[in-house]
Amino acid sequence: MSLQLPLSLREGWGEVASNFHYFYNSFLILLVMKSFLTWTPFVLLTLYTLFIIIAPPIVEKQKNLVSSPPPYSVSAEAQALYDQLDFVGDLHCDALLWDRQLHKKYDYGHVDFPRMQESNVAFQAFTIVTKSPQGQNFNQNSGESMDMITPLVIGQGQRPSTWFSLVNRATYQCMKLKKYAKKSGNECIVITSKADFQTLLEKRKVDRNIIGGMLGVEGAHCLEGDIENVEEIYTAGVRMMGPAHFFDNEVGGSAHGIEKGGLSPFGFEVLKKMQENNMIMDIAHSSEAVIQDIFANYTGPILTSHTGVDATYPSLRNLSDKELRQLADRDGLVGIAFFPGAVGDGGVPAIIRAMKHVKDLIGVDYVALGSDFDGSVQTPFDVTGLPLLVEEMLKQGFTHAEIEAVMGGNLKRFLLKYLP
Repeated sequence: MSLQLPLSLREGWGEVASNFHYFYNSFLILLVMKSFLTWTPFVLLTLYTLFIIIAPPIVEKQKNLVSSPPPYSVSAEAQALYDQLDFVGDLHCDALLWDRQLHKKYDYGHVDFPRMQESNVAFQAFTIVTKSPQGQNFNQNSGESMDMITPLVIGQGQRPSTWFSLVNRATYQCMKLKKYAKKSGNECIVITSKADFQTLLEKRKVDRNIIGGMLGVEGAHCLEGDIENVEEIYTAGVRMMGPAHFFDNEVGGSAHGIEKGGLSPFGFEVLKKMQENNMIMDIAHSSEAVIQDIFANYTGPILTSHTGVDATYPSLRNLSDKELRQLADRDGLVGIAFFPGAVGDGGVPAIIRAMKHVKDLIGVDYVALGSDFDGSVQTPFDVTGLPLLVEEMLKQGFTHAEIEAVMGGNLKRFLLKYLP
């Protein structure tokens, strides 16, 4: 026997059941959506954290390469000569662009403090890159192209203030060097004055683990067209700046830009401001017109931090014999770069051939190291391979005194003379 509800009640109950299922399903959907909205920020933050841990080393390992990995070996004569050098210094390294903590030793990239100490390097100019156009090349680039540094800084987990501000990127990299210097147990001195540099030289007489780093800027586009930002980056520690990098900017033309023009009215303002602070002018990557404007109007110290020479490897980024003579007339330095785009594919012998040309043309007193380590380039060696240069200089007829000058003696003289 079964109990049967009247038809009207059965139909009413069906409607109630249907409404219950509707509201129940709606409740489940709302619950899932609330859970999704609650958990999504956490999930996204977790994924972003994992990305900034995993991705930066993978990216850099594809960018800063060496033709052959360490350890490197040279003749007993070359090694003995290298070991007795009291000052080895280099004018150009972009290590601050990457996500390595420079007070620690790595097995990738070109430069860190422990490898500098291991290889008797006393001084490194750490140059700051703030913008790089997509498809970057030596012939022609537009500043309107997609910037490849923006995804790099976001992917490294840098503070949001650096994501879309070039001047903030510059001051952030300044802060990074100071932080790493402090974490090194103060074995690295950030050089901002002649007094700092003299302290470095004195301390190294008793402890060769003491090293120095100076800050430079590669491309005055980081000023964002604001003359007050010259003072901001100077206060942050920058003592060297080049007007342009790979594209024309508010200051003037790049050797790799579209117009490749001379200094703008704002550019002349920047020159004046740099001169007031006795900043080192770096003509690397500048257009020929900008270089001539600088020689005609800038009375402060001038050098090129990383270059090749047209005589041994013609290129838009390399210096002509005329420009080399002008640098000598201004007591400047010619930092010879180590990568194929500057010296050709000949490796260490090609680097020394460029140095030899400068030595023969204007004298050995103007030749310096300008590696471009960690500059998204492939070099023959990392910083521990610098003795290879000594061995090749011996092969190409450099005297011991000339080798000492090239490896750092000329740079030491320059800094003692021109740092504020």
